[in-house]
Amino acid sequence: MPDAAAGALTVIRHAERPAVTLPGGAAYQSIIGDDTGEGIPIRTGIQTSQPGYATPLHWHPYAEVLTVLEGKGEAWLDGEQGVIPMEPGVTIAVPANRVHAFRVLGDRPLVTFGVHTYGKRIVNYVSPPEHTG
Repeated sequence: MPDAAAGALTVIRHAERPAVTLPGGAAYQSIIGDDTGEGIPIRTGIQTSQPGYATPLHWHPYAEVLTVLEGKGEAWLDGEQGVIPMEPGVTIAVPANRVHAFRVLGDRPLVTFGVHTYGKRIVNYVSPPEHTG
C-alpha cells in the first residue's frame, strides 16, 4: 500500500500558466515545468503552431511523446524516408537522441500536448534557430 504521507497532489491550472514564443513563432505553454514540477520526473506542455509553422530540426536526450489535440501536420525523423500524419487521435513517441521535426498542414493551427520524459526540458537544435521579432 502506498505511503499516504509520501506527497501531495500537484495541481496546475492551465489558465494560470504563461505562454512563451518558440523559435519560428509557435506558442508553448509549459504545464509541468521547471517551476511547477519539483520532484516530478517529466515535463509537459501545450504547443500551438500556426499555419505554415515548422519546427527547426532538433533532438532531446530523452524520449518525447506528442499527442495531437487539434489541427493537422506531419512529423519525421531526420534521415528516414516518409512522414507520419499528425491529426487528433494520433500520438507519436520520438526516441531519445533522434533528430526530428514537424510542420503544420492546412489553414488551422496544430495543437499538441507534449511529454518530455525527463525532469528538465532540453531542446538541442541542429542549427541555431532564427529568433522571432
